[in-house]
Amino acid sequence: MDLNSERPSDNVVHRSTTTGKVDVAADVVGTEAQQYDAAIERRVIRRIDLFVIPFLWIGYGFVYYDKAILGGASIFGLITALDLRVVVDPTTTPPKTSTQRLSWASSLFYFGMLAGVIPLTYAFQRLHLSRTIGACVVIWGLTCMATALVTTHQGLYVQRFFLGFLESMLPTAFMVIVSSFYTQKEQTWRQCLWYSATGGWTVIGAGLNYGFASINSGNLQRWQYLYIMAGALTVLYGLLFFLFPQTPNTAFFLHGQEKTIALERLRRSQMGVRCNTIKGSQIKEALTDPKVYLIALMMGLAYTVNGAVSAFGPLIVSTFGYSPLTAILWQMPLGGVCFVTILLCGYLSLIIPNIRLIMIIFNCLPVMAGCAMIWKSSWTHHAATPLAGYTLIGFFAPVTSLIVSMGMVNVAGNTKKSAMASATFFMYCVGNIVGPFWIKTEQVAQHYPMLWKGILGSYSVLVLVAAILYIMLRRENQRRDATGLDQQEGEKHAFEDLTDKENPWFRYAY
Repeated sequence: MDLNSERPSDNVVHRSTTTGKVDVAADVVGTEAQQYDAAIERRVIRRIDLFVIPFLWIGYGFVYYDKAILGGASIFGLITALDLRVVVDPTTTPPKTSTQRLSWASSLFYFGMLAGVIPLTYAFQRLHLSRTIGACVVIWGLTCMATALVTTHQGLYVQRFFLGFLESMLPTAFMVIVSSFYTQKEQTWRQCLWYSATGGWTVIGAGLNYGFASINSGNLQRWQYLYIMAGALTVLYGLLFFLFPQTPNTAFFLHGQEKTIALERLRRSQMGVRCNTIKGSQIKEALTDPKVYLIALMMGLAYTVNGAVSAFGPLIVSTFGYSPLTAILWQMPLGGVCFVTILLCGYLSLIIPNIRLIMIIFNCLPVMAGCAMIWKSSWTHHAATPLAGYTLIGFFAPVTSLIVSMGMVNVAGNTKKSAMASATFFMYCVGNIVGPFWIKTEQVAQHYPMLWKGILGSYSVLVLVAAILYIMLRRENQRRDATGLDQQEGEKHAFEDLTDKENPWFRYAY
């Protein structure tokens, strides 16, 4: 498969078709590379790390916790209160029931994300970044709190759809923000840092859910308190987002020369910082770029696990002979595996070049082993084997975090980066939609065979796609290296908002 349908000339820069609409950094640092002190650069990186990464980590934690609440709420009375479990065959003993309504409640969240990802992604590119995201987060928090007012499963469907619509902005925004503050080499580690919130907040969320389980007073049910708390914290976070800088040169935590260096050091990556103009040519290029489709497909395949685990995890663990409260606590080891492996793989990508796709392949193997252990083991009271397999599934987290990084470090041009983020997140939603419907509660005696077959098949295809992408990107880099273009000449074009195909100095990371 050919990486570029239209390869750039070896000696000619293919400029953006929209003359004059360049990256915002061009007005600050110009076209000529400037020398700067390495000690000051280290200080700049440290200050960006101390502000940007914790802020994104907390924000993505709220995104993840909002989704995961459904799993905890389902064993705190939500299923009964909103009639999410229905009897499908009253003649059996006990009567056969179905939780398809719970599956729909989980999946409609991602249908909302699908509806919101494209318009909201381009809204934060075209409009003021911090104000647009901040306003969206505040409304999302209020919507989350409103879940406590829902009295029917139809009302939950509507609420989940709009919650997903509003939350769709944050993951894509965070991907683009990191690509605007860090060099290509630094990005995977930083993307993994904020993405590790999926594991960290699995642990934190399990602790919060367990704490709320002890509430026995008040007029509300325990699941209602969960949504009110999560929504209130989200509103506060949204208000703080209004202070977030649009670009490094507007960051309040950088001073004087530091702002210029924060931009100048990004020149060598040939990825740009930010351009507010939406360029049709870059959208067209994204639509014809094979790697956009392959990376997005990888994300969809990887996230079939999460769609099932986030909504049904505690219920699945409870079938291993554990009480509902203990099942909540058993989410902590899963979260711990997610957290540690994301950080480990992110750090390895920082010190070992072009290891991302290799790590994706190797992290798929424990996920597949875990699924097989759950499916084929005996589900006796407090069985250890399926519980160990459930914990191994946590290796899906570094797979998805590395895929996020692959999308962001391998495209250039602000509009194309937004398109890549949208495509990746679109397939993220598809994977999360599909997963819950593989769980058939009437198949519990057979250990949910459709679920484990679906995940094993998805991850087998994922390994194959990762291997194909590795070959494609490596060959294209070798072809570009053979042209022998002058690196100093390439630095002059770093902030012209060129795409990776338009810019022959761009190199892919794999």
